[in-house]
Amino acid sequence: MLVTAVEASPLRSLTELRVELGPEIVSLVGPNGAGKTNLLEALYFALVGRSFRTSDRRELIPFGAPFARAAATVRSADGVEHRLLASVSRSEGRRHLLDGGRADPATVSRHRPPVAVFSPDRLALVKGPPAERRAHLDRYLAARWPARGGLRQRYGQVLAQRNALIARLAAGSGGGDLEAWDAALAEAAAALTAARSEAAAELAEPFAAAAGELGLEGGAGIEYAPRAAGSSEQIRIGLGERREADLKLGRSSWGPHLDELKITLSGHPLRRYGSQGQQRAALLALLFAEREALLAARRVAPLLLLDDVMSELDGERRERLVERLAGGGQALITAAVEGSVPSRALECVLRVPPIATHAAAA
Repeated sequence: MLVTAVEASPLRSLTELRVELGPEIVSLVGPNGAGKTNLLEALYFALVGRSFRTSDRRELIPFGAPFARAAATVRSADGVEHRLLASVSRSEGRRHLLDGGRADPATVSRHRPPVAVFSPDRLALVKGPPAERRAHLDRYLAARWPARGGLRQRYGQVLAQRNALIARLAAGSGGGDLEAWDAALAEAAAALTAARSEAAAELAEPFAAAAGELGLEGGAGIEYAPRAAGSSEQIRIGLGERREADLKLGRSSWGPHLDELKITLSGHPLRRYGSQGQQRAALLALLFAEREALLAARRVAPLLLLDDVMSELDGERRERLVERLAGGGQALITAAVEGSVPSRALECVLRVPPIATHAAAA
């Protein structure tokens, strides 16, 4: 599954932009402020329906404009093309269309590749709160095992129902069968934790290898640390033991919604003790590990959007990074200076002028 073109008209500094993309590595080269990151954001917005830089989609709307819009053309393995369009306006909100019609997120995701982003804004995945890492792991397991893609949503729905009942019981304003919701939550929790455990175990070895290549010496690792593990019956018993505490808190205090994906170096959490350079390398290593695992499982290779990825790598590690990128799938790399990009990644170059209004890949 390949993205063959991206359009933005307008989005941030981009106006009437259309870029055709090659099947492997595309390097976006231009001075700071030219709009390279905006182009990556436009592509992500078109495919996913949100930004990787902000939670407020309205920030994509240029000053003085009524809306922001981006589109992407995706070609499937059998040669069929689909057009995804995302837009946000100040008056009408947001839209995400597939071939001109509205579609639910699950349908849209089946017609686009998974998308993985490296950017300074994404370092929260390593150094931010556990919720960032849980959500990322859940997106990976949905790409790896599509049939398990609904596990996170199912658990969230049951958790919300149990929390609502706990809040009513704590307030003395309603009755209900908390035991029944304990059983339902335990079943959903057991399925989700088992899937997360398998996903993290599968990623551990390729993550350690990629991290070593990128300069994380001393043994980098990832490990899934569930709060509630075991069978659904064991989790149900654990929920029952914590029922009084939950009623005092007014919410569920135990379960997969509190789990952690530990990212470590020499046994120490990079979230707390890693330098920014080490955290950048860990983020890259995680994206490469996921890509390798998906390719090995013959799943759709993720589209990698790598913003300013070369700036803190030496020449040898830049070469290693590009070697990994050349292993399959599409990737877009941004760089301010062409000389910082290894020659193997310069076969398809988009030179972005200081004001990115219209361009075509060279």
